[in-house]
Amino acid sequence: MASHACFTPSEEPVTSFARRLTATFDRLPIRVRLAGVSALLTFVILCAFAIAVGSLTVRRIRSDFNRQVADTAQQLPSRLSIKVDPRTQLVSIEPPLEDLVSPEHTEVIRILTLGGHVVTATPKAPELGAASVQPKNVGGYRVLSRPATITIQGTGEPIGQVYVQYGRSVSDTEATAKRVELFLLLGVLAGTVFALLAGMAIARRAMAPIAELTSTAEAIARTRDPSLRVPQSEADDEVAELARTLEGMLRELDAARGETEAMLVRQRRFVADASHELRTPLTSVLVNLELLAESLHGDQGEAARSALRSSQRMRRLVADLLLLARTDVGRVIPHEPCDLDQIVVEAASELGPVSAAHEISLDVGRAGQVLVEGSRDELHRLTINLLENALRHTPAGTEIRVSTRLVDDGQALLVVEDDGPGVPEHLRKTLFERFVRGAGDRGGSFGLGLAIVRAVAESHGGSVTIESTGERDGAAYGARFVVCLPVSSDLHDDGKYHRPSLQPIVD
Repeated sequence: MASHACFTPSEEPVTSFARRLTATFDRLPIRVRLAGVSALLTFVILCAFAIAVGSLTVRRIRSDFNRQVADTAQQLPSRLSIKVDPRTQLVSIEPPLEDLVSPEHTEVIRILTLGGHVVTATPKAPELGAASVQPKNVGGYRVLSRPATITIQGTGEPIGQVYVQYGRSVSDTEATAKRVELFLLLGVLAGTVFALLAGMAIARRAMAPIAELTSTAEAIARTRDPSLRVPQSEADDEVAELARTLEGMLRELDAARGETEAMLVRQRRFVADASHELRTPLTSVLVNLELLAESLHGDQGEAARSALRSSQRMRRLVADLLLLARTDVGRVIPHEPCDLDQIVVEAASELGPVSAAHEISLDVGRAGQVLVEGSRDELHRLTINLLENALRHTPAGTEIRVSTRLVDDGQALLVVEDDGPGVPEHLRKTLFERFVRGAGDRGGSFGLGLAIVRAVAESHGGSVTIESTGERDGAAYGARFVVCLPVSSDLHDDGKYHRPSLQPIVD
């Protein structure tokens, strides 16, 4: 027989509320949670204490009040002398009732016959009902009645009994009880607030080592310096263990970083040295292949020319690797003022034979107008690589536009743009990294061209960025490479380059 769990309609909302409350509590900072739990526990303890103390105190106040009423009611008959004049039937009471009550009218006394008729009463005495030897509350008064004897005036002979009804207002007693309850409530709230503040202070003090560790970790992340020391706690607790663990981890990371950097330095030096050493035998091979290509004919000549083309590509690759290795190890070629316009014209002329299927348009100024401080060979290589990249990734018949200009912040711009398919968004982040090739690369490149562009631009104190040329059918197209370089200090305010005049040497 299958069993089914039954839930009342109210269980699911309650469970959902508890789950949301727990999730909200877990999102609070640790110090807030610690202080909140401390304040909550204090509130519960103080509430239990206040309820116990309050109930006992109020009960004691009311018990003392009732005992005082009973004692006073018991003593009144013996303090009163009630006499009747046999001739006039007038009743005299000694002492007067007004002398036996307080002037604030919180006490009243009435003399009643056995039939319940009022013989006399204090001023402003309310109706307290029939006489009763059992205490009762009537109209805001605690009332108790006791019998008293009536005597004949002169002889003192008892002739009957009356009831002395005594009542005392309970307002003062209830006000006292309310004040006690209010003081206890204020005490609970004050104690809870104090516990919350004290808990916050203690939690902040307890979390101070964690905050210091966090600050040190942020400094290490910002400076990338794992050699920074992690503050150690004086107490041998969990925080101290965490600090020692972080310290050990940083030491290991620092050692691993040092080993990695040393290995990279050795690799870069090897690449630089190997590339440098390969240039001499490659030059010899190229010269011999050029002679063979000119002297041989037929299949042998074609084989020599193919080997020559491969060797030229190898020389270009070696030159690229050497340039990148030189920038990696921080070797800087001496810089001098270079005419960026002339470099662009020379690079476009050099690629003229291989750019017949494209139209290269130049927008450059007159000679000497855009001067930058740098290495002419490296800037030439930068321009060649940008133009070759445009030729390689754009279809035949499209235009490649090259322009140079000065901007107001003392920078020179070299802009190469095309109308090709552009660079996909996901590839832009890695476009200038080494050995990255686009999907439309048709030239068999090594993926070093744009990496060299960025390396040259940064070694000259500049930068290179890529943008889209425009938008077509709701999609971006084309690519615009913008190289920003600092202008030469020899470029005067008139926009012209003034070569220093040579002064004759006088012996």
